Amino acid sequence: MNRVFLKKCECALDIGDGSERGLYVNQDYILGKMKKIHRGISLMYTYYPKDKTWPKRACNAFETEGPVDPWSYPYENYFPYMGGTLGRTDEEPFNYMKEIRQHGMDVVLTITMDPNLTEEDIIPVAKDLIPYGRVFLRINHECTGDWFCYTKRAGYEKIAEFFVMVCKVMHKYAPNVLMILCAGMWQKDTGKLEMEDIFLQAHKEADIWSGDQYLALNWGWPVDLTCKTPNHACYDTDEVYDKAKNTWLRLKEITGQDKPMVLSELNADGDVTGPYEQANLMKHFMERLQEDKDKWLMGFTAYQFRDDGRLGLEITDPNNSGVGIEQPLLKTYRDELFKPFFSQKLESAEEIQLPVKMRWGNSEDAEGFEIDVEVKKNPHYAEVFFNDDLREQNLIFEFGGYWFYKKSGVGKIDFMSYFFDNEIKKPEKYKMRFFAPPKDGINTKDSEDWMKNYYTQIKTLPEIRIEYEPVEIKKK
Repeated sequence: MNRVFLKKCECALDIGDGSERGLYVNQDYILGKMKKIHRGISLMYTYYPKDKTWPKRACNAFETEGPVDPWSYPYENYFPYMGGTLGRTDEEPFNYMKEIRQHGMDVVLTITMDPNLTEEDIIPVAKDLIPYGRVFLRINHECTGDWFCYTKRAGYEKIAEFFVMVCKVMHKYAPNVLMILCAGMWQKDTGKLEMEDIFLQAHKEADIWSGDQYLALNWGWPVDLTCKTPNHACYDTDEVYDKAKNTWLRLKEITGQDKPMVLSELNADGDVTGPYEQANLMKHFMERLQEDKDKWLMGFTAYQFRDDGRLGLEITDPNNSGVGIEQPLLKTYRDELFKPFFSQKLESAEEIQLPVKMRWGNSEDAEGFEIDVEVKKNPHYAEVFFNDDLREQNLIFEFGGYWFYKKSGVGKIDFMSYFFDNEIKKPEKYKMRFFAPPKDGINTKDSEDWMKNYYTQIKTLPEIRIEYEPVEIKKK
């Protein structure tokens, strides 16, 4: 048994899970489809606690006949953030945030907010987020546009000032939260960012710079169900890539700072390109990233896992919103997800003995243990048994690049799915790496660094069962 470290990759991948365009999909389903954890899961909510109709979702508070533009309501048609001044932290998004962290990933939280809220309205939000370790928080994204409802309530100067205020509140009350500013991007005709002067101080206060950029988009959805309308666009992928990179370069120039850059929403819309070219465009963009020696992008969020339109790895089955229909993009994206450039690094260290103290910082900073597993040929049974104290632990483990989750109270996990996809041609020794994310999805006040780290101690090792023949076969 050796110690093993989970470290960041060259470019992180997050994935969107629910928005105005689709419902949240549980992490067990996503992991089963993707076979690998992401750095983070992106959730999208809205916070207008002083509105009379709050906290009803906009489409329920303002009923209309037929589909409407999701930005035509008084506030955005995301699901309401039930924390903050409401204090309902046992509801959305906190139930999902806990599940995300239990599965070994970080929360990437987008909230659109009324820009007229005060510090007193924001401080409770900061306090909500303290137990969730590293949280990426993006507020009032695409803030140089005019389509979001919050832009109807304040001018751009006020929106920029509001972002700075929220940054200061988060840095004071929730230092575990990293603030993302998703603002205007580089413009080829001027060589500048959209509204760069207005948002300069906001860029300086942010922890991470960001932009949203689609390779193709039907922004008329859901009113325009096909691409045969003027409300769509399809861009040159190389020009999109250069625009995003130049945004980062320009931000460094005007701020005098060097901060990480992410793309918080990226995809090609199958409404416009169809399903095959959608996959090709994303693959090309991801290949450009891997070929670029500058390594300028910290990560991006694929928007999104399951979509009611055609912006997802799956599209929602119209007969049952709990069912997804896999698109060609899913396999293409999954193939890229497994490449070393987009994969967290696993580094083996010294030999250790029981009991073992495991540390979970975040999806790019954790300490666990690894054991050797010898595989002689294709097995018929491959299982991990968790006995004694291990049964009650919350664990994730990696085998051959595939990741598996074990919930607290579960005593056995089948990992045959790896062998279904990977034929064993000769005897080989594998590493099985175990980590312990927070059991309840939140950090507990049991150490001086509890806001940053979660600790678990184990006293026993898992037992591996591998068998190479069926129990019995009736021969004809």
